[in-house]
Amino acid sequence: MSFLICLGALAFLMLVAYRGFSVILFAPVAALGAVLLTDPSAVPPVFTGLFMDKMVGFVKLYFPVFLLGAVFGKVIELSGFSKSIVSAVIKLIGRERAVISIVLVCLLLTYGGVSLFVVVFAVYPFAAEMFRQSDIPKRLIPGVIALGAFTVTMDSLPGTPQIQNIIPTTFFKTDAYAAPWLGTIGAIFILIVGIVYLEWRVRSAAAKGEGYGEGHINEPEAVATESLPNPLIALLPLVMVGVLNKVFTLAIPGIYGASHSVALTPGAKPLVTAVGSVAGIWAVEGALLSGILIVLAFAWKPVSQRFAEGTKAAIGGSLLASMNTASEYGFGAVIAALPGFLVIADALKSIPNPLVNEAITVTTLAGITGSASGGMSIALAAMADQFIAAANATGIPMEVLHRVAAMASGGMDTLPHNGAVITLLGVTGLTHRQSYGDIFAITCIKTLAVFVVIAVYYLTGIV
Repeated sequence: MSFLICLGALAFLMLVAYRGFSVILFAPVAALGAVLLTDPSAVPPVFTGLFMDKMVGFVKLYFPVFLLGAVFGKVIELSGFSKSIVSAVIKLIGRERAVISIVLVCLLLTYGGVSLFVVVFAVYPFAAEMFRQSDIPKRLIPGVIALGAFTVTMDSLPGTPQIQNIIPTTFFKTDAYAAPWLGTIGAIFILIVGIVYLEWRVRSAAAKGEGYGEGHINEPEAVATESLPNPLIALLPLVMVGVLNKVFTLAIPGIYGASHSVALTPGAKPLVTAVGSVAGIWAVEGALLSGILIVLAFAWKPVSQRFAEGTKAAIGGSLLASMNTASEYGFGAVIAALPGFLVIADALKSIPNPLVNEAITVTTLAGITGSASGGMSIALAAMADQFIAAANATGIPMEVLHRVAAMASGGMDTLPHNGAVITLLGVTGLTHRQSYGDIFAITCIKTLAVFVVIAVYYLTGIV
């Protein structure tokens, strides 16, 4: 019964998300409904002490990233930089390669360390402009951005700084470059199959006479084509965000140390910050703020004329996106605390093959919680010792465990209730009904890639 309660809560939240209802409203309803069926007296303390605690904790850490990411994307749009880059790319590689172009931009940004949430805000103006000029249906944009931002640079390519590739290092004592050949093989598989699928979708829409469409919401502002900036200048803020993110990531721990305390007035209780837990977030925030200032320096006049009105929409979008994701985070925390979740975890332990066991366990828990990092953290915290023991018994290197766990976390995490999916659809002004099918296809390709990597390891022994 406890298992069915967890499953019911998940199915309910997926259904309401798919039908377009607010996750901010229904995530607590789904989570607390499960608690009500488990222990009615626990509903108030779980709501206050667990759901709200996790939700507010997420907002505290990540809302500035959402806010700055949205403003950065908006000034890129208002400046005409997005249209300049799109026009240059079209001239360089042709209108027919819009899908590949947007995927490559997403790959470069995320591999450079830019948060995938930030990439959604920053790339959407480029994607919308390119798809409009190429007359490709707007509903395909989320699938294209998902392939570029939510897959290979999130957890497959060796060295990627995304959190999904960092979490396994603490459990398996590896580094971000673990199993480089397996990760690269998996990345190539995902990109080839994903691009073939998306190009097929574009051709199918063209054969039916379907174009970009009209009456869309959240459309980027129109920019006069006769006064577009130089594309190299337009690229500069994007490049600098990636570069400065890396610079700040390395510099902040050296400046502040492992822990920093400050008292603004004599005799006041010092404010102590564990720098290690926030250095990455500070780095992204500093890089985004620098990117905004760079755009303003090169395009003050066009941006300043519409900055007030334009940023209102951006700030509203960032609030909605962060609260959606935070609600999902709170939901996942509550579900992970229920007895039914232990039933699921125990059942997964019975899978004999260690790599298959790890892949299915991590991707299942990521799907249940709606979070790649959350599901992987829960899975490895509960079962890493078992995975390590089984791997040692069969001679499997820790690097392979790392890569399989990381890639599996980015498999079934992108179900309809996933925070990144809801953010992506919200930013692009589309619905689950319009665009989730393509995101789910990318989800299936990504999940299949994990098992391709496992098969390659067993067939060749390559790491």
